Amino acid sequence: MSEKVMSLKEAIEKFVFDGCHISIGGFTVNRNPMAAVYEIIRQGKKNLHLYAHSNGQGVDELIGAGCVKKVEIAYGANGRFAPVCVRFRKAVEEGKIAVEDYSNYQMTLRFLAGAMGVPFLPTRSGLGTSIVDKWTFSPQERKKDAKLPDQKLIVMENPFGSWGGATKVLLLPAIFTDVTIIHVQKADPLGTARIKGLTFADVEQAKSAKYLIVTCEELVDPAELREDPNQNQIPFFCVDAVVHVPYGAYPTACYGYYDYDPIYLNQYREWAEDEHQYKEYLNKFVYGVKEHKDLLSLVGKDRLEMIKADPRTGYAVGLKRR
Repeated sequence: MSEKVMSLKEAIEKFVFDGCHISIGGFTVNRNPMAAVYEIIRQGKKNLHLYAHSNGQGVDELIGAGCVKKVEIAYGANGRFAPVCVRFRKAVEEGKIAVEDYSNYQMTLRFLAGAMGVPFLPTRSGLGTSIVDKWTFSPQERKKDAKLPDQKLIVMENPFGSWGGATKVLLLPAIFTDVTIIHVQKADPLGTARIKGLTFADVEQAKSAKYLIVTCEELVDPAELREDPNQNQIPFFCVDAVVHVPYGAYPTACYGYYDYDPIYLNQYREWAEDEHQYKEYLNKFVYGVKEHKDLLSLVGKDRLEMIKADPRTGYAVGLKRR
């Protein structure tokens, strides 16, 4: 077994390419791989086909910076800071990106199918909704892209009659990405990774990818993760790159380490709503810094202390979240 530790710049250069099918982990304002997102933007990656379960800041910034051409997602929002992500919404309204819509549960099943190595999984979820009828990628367009299934989904008769109480089932195609990026609390140099708190769809996303980049708060000795192996979700053989990036999810939260930054997220929403201010934001906070630690320096130690997690609850107690 060889170590997989590399710099974030190296990992993005090696595994993320123009036009690739990519997914990012996290949920709304929780554990987005933001350091990696910023590096993708700095490297000028374009025409990405982006998959996400229910993401927020990561999706919005990749779209806002012009990196994304197509999106398959259930929900793109930053909670109360942006019930719908601002740059995401603007890009859809202006026809700059194409979005294929699935439910949260459906996206999880699609990633799970990819992780299992099967072409699809059946469900009853979604029957009777407009998700079945409204397609963005046409069958003709899908057939031109070898990385897309021929159809968004298929509704078929239950092959077992009415067994299980269903006469019809909905088949969801698996997702197989070129690369997935997730942020975790702990990882070792070989690639074993541990997520503390809610895992969302990260484990399924990780295992459905051809290549997996893991960014982590702490890079630990393998012996530490072997002491309590049932707490590890990602096995080393699934991982291709390990990047040590403290505060790698900032400005989103990383349970047990820090909360989301309400000041940053409120300011970001204001910047994102105005074209001129958004360009200034990118020039200062993304293009204007060399790496993630420089962004943290811009924010300042007081802000990082403000969002520091309480050891007992895993969150910043008393944080003014408005």
